[in-house]
Amino acid sequence: MLNSIIGTELTVSSFFICTAVSLLLGVGTALVAMYRAHTTQSFAVTLAILPAVVQLVIMLVNGNLGAGVAGAFSLVRFRSAPGTAREILAVFLAMAAGLACGMGCAAVAAVFTILVCLLYALLSRSHFGEEKNGDRHRTLHITVPESLEYAGAFDDIFETYTATHRLVRVKTTSLGSLNRLTYDIMLRRAGKEKAFIDALRCRNGNLEISLTQHAAEGCEL
Repeated sequence: MLNSIIGTELTVSSFFICTAVSLLLGVGTALVAMYRAHTTQSFAVTLAILPAVVQLVIMLVNGNLGAGVAGAFSLVRFRSAPGTAREILAVFLAMAAGLACGMGCAAVAAVFTILVCLLYALLSRSHFGEEKNGDRHRTLHITVPESLEYAGAFDDIFETYTATHRLVRVKTTSLGSLNRLTYDIMLRRAGKEKAFIDALRCRNGNLEISLTQHAAEGCEL
């Protein structure tokens, strides 16, 4: 059952069977990727078609995995913007399904893709790995004059409004006349952002301050 359906020569029937399985698995992967997440239409359509494209690449090189994998991986280099871990998983799952179908192992591709999709949906529904108190986790950017000794300058404000705070980056701007400080903070209570920012403005000379929801780092494909 799990053996390749492609013999010494590629037949029309085996080609259409593998293509049909690739397209079905691609659509299934796209549906799972959209589960409890916001995705663009172009990304969903790409996921749906990607396994069939990868399958064709493998078939054209007569099952040569070395050349086929190199060609298949080059297909996703069009994504120059950073992607989330969810997107990367979906792309590689679609590619794996296409590689298996290209080798004629349609049953292996179907079983593996279904198992991974079920596991993904189960873990997503159970909030596996979700950060506790994620609604209070923020990234804070403060612009201060170069002359200000920023070490400890905001500690009393942080003690009042944050449960934890950590300076993660210092960057000079405006030809070195300003410093941009980046903090990773956990607010004591959500809803106190305005009072927190007002207190910081009184300390940094009313220069630019931004407070954003903490986001996980993306990866580049």
